[in-house]
Parts: sequence; structure tokens; C-alpha cells
Amino acid sequence: MMALEEHGPDTYVGVGPRYVWGGLYGGQIVAQGLYAASATVDDAYRIHSLHAYFIRSGDAGEPIRFEVDRIRNGRSLTTRRVVARQSVGAILNMAASYQVDEAAPEVQTAQMPEVPGPDEVIPHNWSPVFERRMLPNLDLPGRSTGWLRMSEQMGADPVLQACALAFLSDDLPTEAVIAQHPERPDPGGNEYPFWSASLDHAVWFHRPFAADEWHLHDFTCHGLMSSRGLAVGEVFTQAGRHVATVAQEVLLRLRREG
Repeated sequence: MMALEEHGPDTYVGVGPRYVWGGLYGGQIVAQGLYAASATVDDAYRIHSLHAYFIRSGDAGEPIRFEVDRIRNGRSLTTRRVVARQSVGAILNMAASYQVDEAAPEVQTAQMPEVPGPDEVIPHNWSPVFERRMLPNLDLPGRSTGWLRMSEQMGADPVLQACALAFLSDDLPTEAVIAQHPERPDPGGNEYPFWSASLDHAVWFHRPFAADEWHLHDFTCHGLMSSRGLAVGEVFTQAGRHVATVAQEVLLRLRREG
């Protein structure tokens, strides 16, 4: 999935698998876009944030073209813009920022909640690319928490690890928004009354991590308005180290009869 091919200056082409809902998974497009952007950045700069807008769902039956714009090369900060396109037009618009590591004070205020470890939770996977162990809190309004990790070892490349975390980060936000909705389905029920789509997505990378190891993703819905819900989450290592923060706005509508 991350083997992008060069198609001219700062242009890369990739493909993605077909998912159960028929379209492309937003986390995949973000991860590939971040990988394309990083190919134009010097190794001394570390990814510290990305901000993406999902424009169209995309088609798994055709390749994706990633066009990178070198917005700025600074001494300590570098910025890239990526537009992902298919025949229908742009499907993603993303900005990514990179920083040279600096010696500075480090303070962690976010605290990992006390939850069962991943080995104590039943697997609930929907993709062979990663593993997920969901904690049973969908009956708690506005909360979605689970352990996630990539299924295969990703190696020591920090860029590939960041792309893997970006891939994983799109999994739980929608569930947090659903858990806040007044008409949310009963836990364990088979009926799913919603149509949903990710609108925009942001990730802040705080500290080094290995996305092929278990991390706790803990999301809370911060509100619903105009069929949109905002979910904000934190990502922790098993030792409680806060490695990333994620925010996503989700479009959530009740399905119409017929």
C-alpha cells in the first residue's frame, strides 16, 4: 500500500484495497499522502502535524495520484501540501508540517485512563492491515476506546511509523460520535441507523512511537451540530506515554427509509 510510484516531479501514484463499504478508507489516503509529502522533505525534519480534508470517498478500482506542493522549506519548520486525485477530481486536500527536533522542556499533562490491557480484550478486526481490541464502552455516551496496532512489523523508519499511526487514527472517531448521538444503536445490536463520512482530520505527533506495538486510542465526542460531530482523541503507549492527539469532524445522518 505504501509503495508509491514516482510520476514526475513531486508526484506519486498509489493504490488501495477495496473495503467492505466499497470506497476507500480515509486513513489509507491520509497515510499515503503523508508518505508522498515526506518523500520531498529532508530526513532531519520530523513530522509533527497534519491537517486533512476528505473531499470525495474515492474509488478502490483506480489508482490515486498524489501531487505535492513544497509550500516552504524553513530552517526549523517545513510545510507541504498534498492533493490526492482520481478521475472524479480531488478526493483529499492535506497540509503536513515538519520540524527539526529541539532541546526544550518536555511536560505531559494527558493521562491514560485505567483500562484492561490488550491481551484482556477480545479481538474485533475488520481489516487484515491492523488489529483492534475494542473496550466495551459504546454504551457510554460520546466515548470510544480501543487498543490498535499494525498487523506487520513496520521497521525503524519514523516516517513509515507516522504514516501507520495516521492510518490507524481514522478508525475510532466515528464510533465516538455515534456513541454521543441520541438515537445511537443498542450495544451489540445489529441495526445501524446511520450514514457517516469523515469530513476533516488532524493529527499532532508528540513523541516517538512504534505503531506496530499496542497503543490505546481514547476518543471523546465534543458535540453534535448540523449533522456533524467532533471527536477528539489521545494516543498512549502501554506505559502511558502520550504520543499523539487526533481530532476529526464526522458527518453523521440517519438513514432514510427506502
